[in-house]
Amino acid sequence: MRLAIASDHAAFALKDELAAWLRNAGHDVADLGPDGDASVDYPDYGYALAAHVAAGKADFGIALCGSGIGISIAVNRHPGCRAALVSEPLSARLAREHNDANIIALGARLTGGDMARACIETFLAIPFAGDRHARRVGKLSHPPALETPA
Repeated sequence: MRLAIASDHAAFALKDELAAWLRNAGHDVADLGPDGDASVDYPDYGYALAAHVAAGKADFGIALCGSGIGISIAVNRHPGCRAALVSEPLSARLAREHNDANIIALGARLTGGDMARACIETFLAIPFAGDRHARRVGKLSHPPALETPA
């Protein structure tokens, strides 16, 4: 499977650990950075990951920052991405099965390596259920025009 992974400085060590583990498992992993633990801005790496996945250069993405919140917000700004912040395998399963998430987001300060691997294994193994969920997922990439209250 073609995967892309990106983080901020707070999740750099977990990113490197997960990238090595995924490569060992036979996946093609594009590491979009950063290259060290010096302070960086998570939106820059989230936007790069979103563009990479939305362009079809990876089947799925893995987004990491300290809490997972900031980078998941950045990734979700791209209409072609559905990032789900998860903390355990059930949420990873439902993100794929019901929401057709194409990016999994994890918080390095909140999720250890073992739990991150369990979430990613589940995320990558579960297909999108389609059916009634497809209509809802379609609306995520094509929201109606938002009206501003008077």
